[in-house]
Amino acid sequence: MTGFYTLFYKEWLRFWKVRVQTVLAPVLTALLYLLVFGQALRGRTEVFPGVDYTTFLLPGLVMMAVLQNAFANASSSLMQSKMTGNIVFVLLPPLSHREFFLAYLLAAIARGVVVGLGVFAATYWFIDLPMAHPLWILGFGLAGSAVMGVLGIVAGIYSDKIDQLSAFTNFIILPLTFLSGVFYSIHALSPVWQLATHLNPVFYMIDGFRYGFFGVADTSPSLSLVIVVSCFFCLSWLTLWLLKIGYKLRP
Repeated sequence: MTGFYTLFYKEWLRFWKVRVQTVLAPVLTALLYLLVFGQALRGRTEVFPGVDYTTFLLPGLVMMAVLQNAFANASSSLMQSKMTGNIVFVLLPPLSHREFFLAYLLAAIARGVVVGLGVFAATYWFIDLPMAHPLWILGFGLAGSAVMGVLGIVAGIYSDKIDQLSAFTNFIILPLTFLSGVFYSIHALSPVWQLATHLNPVFYMIDGFRYGFFGVADTSPSLSLVIVVSCFFCLSWLTLWLLKIGYKLRP
């Protein structure tokens, strides 16, 4: 397991050494969202009974930060390694494609969780946030970051240039996260948009994560977890196959 641990440690150091950019900056961004939306709509709407809008918003912002940073860690690492040519130093050692996959995946999950904890810690002192079901919070946090970590590996494998990765981020990841119920309950939408939201897998990550705090959700948390875990296994199978054949990694 030495090779696997070394690759994981390298990926951990990659984001931790520049934690002002990779951890503190996303925390600040989430706080700005909370300040702008929370203060603008505070007292004007009550999404769940007894839950003001600022309190409702915080779990969504935490989960959005987790998901976006888990994706960014794996995708940017692989893409930059391919652009600079140092991916060869990862491919030459006798690492199996499974070890390669797990090292990048766990590092992506680690960054997502660290950023999520940072957002939570920064707001803990001035928002009274209940925790009705802590295990659901942990489960959806890990499962959601795992899905985005795998998707980040796929994006990193596919992308050869920054433009390609930016397109993947701007046209897939951002719409999926922003239109997933982070800032609203889907019951406030028209039936057509409710249907469209239910086709978005990120909605189930956000909704299940929020259920862990309030014990209330827009859909069944068990169903949400099944959908998220199913997405993880499907994407993992695809990613392992791509790594096994060396798609865009080996000549």
